[in-house]
Amino acid sequence: MSEPSLRERLASLSRAELGGLALLVVAALAGGGLWYVRSLPRPVEVRAAVAEPPPSATPSPSGAPVLVHVAGWVRRPGVYELEEGDRVVDAIEAAGGARRGANLDALNLAAPLADGAQVLVPREAPPGSAGGEPAAGATGGPAALVNVNTATEAELETLPGIGPVLAAAIVQYRTEHGPFTSVEQLEEVSGIGPATLAEIRDLVTV
Repeated sequence: MSEPSLRERLASLSRAELGGLALLVVAALAGGGLWYVRSLPRPVEVRAAVAEPPPSATPSPSGAPVLVHVAGWVRRPGVYELEEGDRVVDAIEAAGGARRGANLDALNLAAPLADGAQVLVPREAPPGSAGGEPAAGATGGPAALVNVNTATEAELETLPGIGPVLAAAIVQYRTEHGPFTSVEQLEEVSGIGPATLAEIRDLVTV
């Protein structure tokens, strides 16, 4: 005897059994559909990279260079390059500082420097003089000259590059050879060469 076909089996089921079977089929289809949907690859959202601007370099603050002529009663007279905003005191320090006998009170040490300015450091008035020398500064006038034929050793030591040894040598030279007849004759003094003479040439007289 042959087995009943699927149609015959379904026909033999009651309405309640058919309804339950239909629910099972629907549930199976729903579960399979849900699994299929979940198994699909999800689109990946790709965001365009936003290039951030590089940090701007902050320039280091630096003043423009200025050339200043430092002269008078300083250790190393000459032309020096300093920065804009520097003061008279900075120019004097660049020239090695003031020499003994310099009259710094005659200067405004806090005055700002300008390109092409001259800082002229005067010397203190020698003992017994009527008064001090003209004030000098970033734009000051010339200071009084030292007469190498009459100056004492202490007065000679106020000159740049002239210490106690050279001051004594100058006095000894003029004692032995008579008064100097020219500023250039100072080179005949032992220890005074062209460099030293160049430092004091504009500060002395005969």
